[in-house]
Amino acid sequence: MDRLVYTAMSGAKSMLDRQSMVANNLANASTPGFRADVALYRAIPVEGPGMASRTSVLQSTPGTDFTSGPLIETGRALDVAITGKGWIAVEAADGGEAYTRAGSFEINAEGTLVTQGGQNVLGDGGPISVPPNTTVAIGRDGTVSGVPTAPPRTAATVLGRIKLVDPDEASLTKGVDGLFRMKDGSTADLSETVRVTAGAVEGSNVNPASAMVDMIAIARQFEMQMKMIQNGEENDKAATQLLNAG
Repeated sequence: MDRLVYTAMSGAKSMLDRQSMVANNLANASTPGFRADVALYRAIPVEGPGMASRTSVLQSTPGTDFTSGPLIETGRALDVAITGKGWIAVEAADGGEAYTRAGSFEINAEGTLVTQGGQNVLGDGGPISVPPNTTVAIGRDGTVSGVPTAPPRTAATVLGRIKLVDPDEASLTKGVDGLFRMKDGSTADLSETVRVTAGAVEGSNVNPASAMVDMIAIARQFEMQMKMIQNGEENDKAATQLLNAG
């Protein structure tokens, strides 16, 4: 009975972990540039005396679904979406370099181009600064240009170029802040082939309908594991009664 309880308990715990992951994906179904988390589980034999007749559940290394999300047109000059593969380099809270697909930018009070999360957008020389009273336009290659809105008006001036990178997806890992980083702690090289579409953002690659179906399936699997624990307890009580009767 004890082995049955531990086996069912490991399955129930894995279902709770998976439900938390799917719930997080579902909560970010409308977050621009979000990449869904994925996790695989495998069965491992329970070691001990006798035959390995039971197994427990072990979560494999969690990963990320790198499928592109839908392109959403906004018409906003500070919105960009990566065309195909590629990432936008930003400055993380710890000062290091990180990568995102969320291309909805704004200009903060210091005149710096930042993401909606407040991270500085990195250019070829660090964060990109935008002078006051300037209209910003972003080109296909990530070049950020500005035109003064107040007299005397001059021609467009290049303010910087967004660092666009295209590292191997297998070399990236997702942090708790939702940003991606290189697994070995290095920084990705600037890519000359990555292109962006201005006036649009990339939506989340989470399929809400599929996530809801997964939530229901996980709940049923959890109930099944709990039922096994209850059955094990009932069998143990029945066996105890038989022993006492004898």
